[in-house]
Amino acid sequence: MKAIVQDRYGSTSTLKFSEVDSPTPRSNEVLVRVHAAALNAYDWHAMRGDPYMARLVFGLGGPKRKIRGRDFAGQVEAVGSAVTSLRPGDEVYGDLGDANGAFAEYVCVPADSVDLKPANLTFEQAAAVPLAAITALTGLRDVNVGERVLINGASGGVGTFAVQIAKAFGAHVTAVCSKRNADLVSSLGADRVVDYTQEDFARTEDCYDIVFDLVGNRSLTDLRSVLTPKGTLLLCGGGIYEGGSLFGPMRLVIKARFVSPFVRHRLRLVMAEASTENRTALRELLELGKVKPVVDRTYQLAETAEALRYLEEDHARAKVVITVA
Repeated sequence: MKAIVQDRYGSTSTLKFSEVDSPTPRSNEVLVRVHAAALNAYDWHAMRGDPYMARLVFGLGGPKRKIRGRDFAGQVEAVGSAVTSLRPGDEVYGDLGDANGAFAEYVCVPADSVDLKPANLTFEQAAAVPLAAITALTGLRDVNVGERVLINGASGGVGTFAVQIAKAFGAHVTAVCSKRNADLVSSLGADRVVDYTQEDFARTEDCYDIVFDLVGNRSLTDLRSVLTPKGTLLLCGGGIYEGGSLFGPMRLVIKARFVSPFVRHRLRLVMAEASTENRTALRELLELGKVKPVVDRTYQLAETAEALRYLEEDHARAKVVITVA
């Protein structure tokens, strides 16, 4: 099968469109023919091995997992001997996690970690969902009707889902993004849009019950300054940056852990929790049309390096998707 393979950390030039052996499902796995796979900031970090501390997960001397990509959507080709919940022909989507391997024609994945694709989504839309939408939902599950939520980085992959999920839960949403993306986040339900090139949200008198930071380029002082006395700051570790650092945007998260016991605000690190409860709640939002994946651009599998270059250099908005079959 064809796949995007990487043997050493580095730029997009290290990605190779290669022929590799097709995987064989174990007893608890299904073999999925991939129709689409989505890019995440995670894929950039895995490709670069950046920040350096992340190499404890990705591999110290080079990538442990040679095939990039984690979010996919496709059709079940074969099932393992112990699988009863799925059968060949089922249309599914899911997240391979740190195992990676979605930028390929076929993947093997545990049956209990994939879901049937909502009928109202294309494969490209479904592939855009897993990591980004679950991350947004994990952070915002406790939002109450009428609460004021600020989302910094609202036009990105997680941000576009966060705007919609917060609105679905009845929040008043302020979205921070550039002017060129203002119409997009407004169309997703944002009540107010702040153009960060013209206005600094941390220098206003507005206060929020929840601040969801998806960028990682502001200080804890700035982010906390716009919280209500009992407000919550959600930190997601940041996206793509210049690179070449030990901790990268995670330094903000590390600082928050030290500061948290001594401040009145609630400081939380948000990581995707793909629990059955979260996956079920997300599926309901998708099927009801309350949450719709936004796809910025699509590329062919052989163009994955170009797609990652676009994600890295051109400030892609929403999701970038690879079409495989």
